[in-house]
Amino acid sequence: MVKAKAHPGQMGFVFDAPVRATGPASLAGIECRVSATVGMILASDPRSREEIAAKMTVLLGEEVSRAMLDAYASPARADHKVPMSRFLALVAATNRLDLFDPLLREIGAALLVGEEVHTARIGQISQKVRELKAELRALEQAAPLIREGGARG
Repeated sequence: MVKAKAHPGQMGFVFDAPVRATGPASLAGIECRVSATVGMILASDPRSREEIAAKMTVLLGEEVSRAMLDAYASPARADHKVPMSRFLALVAATNRLDLFDPLLREIGAALLVGEEVHTARIGQISQKVRELKAELRALEQAAPLIREGGARG
């Protein structure tokens, strides 16, 4: 099997707000999409499945085999659902965060990686500053002058 090339720049963040899955069956088929994602991750990594399984074993502290990865990557093997711990270990072992983000978006979330969280915090602080400035403007327009005068004696 010819391996697919890894995504060259990892992921470009999509700034569209993800829509939360709330409707009936809005996550139907998610196991197939997770399985397909496992397959894409494995196909795009230049290492053998044995090497990836070994890295996952180290990360998890429990045995992960090539056969397990093969089963997880097969949408036809409905009896081999991917445990979240194993999926996260696979993403960590292969650094394919770009393929994890679309799954998160299905539940209304998005992925920030490492120090990108600081960029999100900048946005939050900027929003608070705008709110405080608006409150200040409103107070300035409504606030009366303070009486002037000195002590009379």
